[in-house]
Amino acid sequence: MEGKAPVEDLDIDGDTRVSDLVDQMGRSGGFTAKKLADAADVMEEMVRDEDMFTFLSFPACIIATGARGIIVDMLRKGWVDAIVTTCGTLDHDIARSVGAYHHGTFDVDDRQLHDEGVHRLGNVFIDEKAYGPAIEGFMMPLLEGMESEGRGQIGTRELCWAIGEALDDPGTILTVAAQSKVPVFVPGITDGAVGANLWMFSQERKDLLINPILDEKALADIVFTHPRTGAILLGGGISKHHVIWWNQFKDGLDLVVSVTTAVEHDGSLSGARVREAISWGKVSGGARYVTVEADITLALPLLYAAVADRVRGGD
Repeated sequence: MEGKAPVEDLDIDGDTRVSDLVDQMGRSGGFTAKKLADAADVMEEMVRDEDMFTFLSFPACIIATGARGIIVDMLRKGWVDAIVTTCGTLDHDIARSVGAYHHGTFDVDDRQLHDEGVHRLGNVFIDEKAYGPAIEGFMMPLLEGMESEGRGQIGTRELCWAIGEALDDPGTILTVAAQSKVPVFVPGITDGAVGANLWMFSQERKDLLINPILDEKALADIVFTHPRTGAILLGGGISKHHVIWWNQFKDGLDLVVSVTTAVEHDGSLSGARVREAISWGKVSGGARYVTVEADITLALPLLYAAVADRVRGGD
């Protein structure tokens, strides 16, 4: 045990910065707090490495919350080079741009909400008119315009940029991604309201087609031309897997931060710890990585604030 660092108590006062708090969490030796501090170190390395191509993956649910603002800021700061997410992210980005979501509660009669025309996403309430009808009202004219321009076959990357340009809302992920030319890939594009609109549009018009194979070509070009890649994997599912799947073709990711609340013992991809991906070659055997067992809406603000403060202080 000689040479091991001692466990230190947290010492917080009115002048403690978030970056100082996270640093202290690293020295406190305390379970998930220590992992969060380690994750901040790995994330900082990604941000500072100019040769690193960084993927960000996340599920749609967090875009119904204020966590969206952090992802927008990460894009503005140039911390993210590509996003992989789900169709619901497009839904929420559009719906929150043209309308508003409201505070709710987990403990409510969902039958009553249904009768009142309110959707519940956890403890967020969404007026049904501000979701499906609003998204359809936005998407159909956009798709008609894209078809009239002769866009033909496009990938989800081009679709996301087109949505972002049409929204023209600097508070949205899609607008900032379009302005920054950061590709947004949606491998499960039909699984949401935007996807339903694509299907409805296709029933009458055949000239505009979403071709996901074009996205795969773009992802192949990324992994085959960037020797160093990192990933911030928020949650699991198809978004997480699509990132690690493609990186196996370049001998795996070099830096990884994973945040999840899923359990490992059921064999799910969402719950699989980063080390499991090493056996598949999706993460390099020499990679620096950490899995943080925490709610994204708790962990991401702390990680972002700590790394932003460190990078700002080092400029």
